[in-house]
Amino acid sequence: MERAAASPAGGVVGPRRGVFDVAAKSALAELELAWTDDGYHGFCAADGLWSAISSAGQVLTGHTPDALSQAVRAHWQALQ
Repeated sequence: MERAAASPAGGVVGPRRGVFDVAAKSALAELELAWTDDGYHGFCAADGLWSAISSAGQVLTGHTPDALSQAVRAHWQALQ
């Protein structure tokens, strides 16, 4: 169970995240911002797997947002 973090004023601010935990909504928004104009869409994260769909319908995956971005970049570069 995660402990709640205390604010300097002594109030509780919510559960503490690990240093390597990713804010999924923020990461997905950044991936969409970076890749939507190049034909990638359907960005999602579930059960530790991050995915996107190319304009040709290919599903690209990674176990982290960075790994997914690298997979999308490799796919995009292969098409150039």
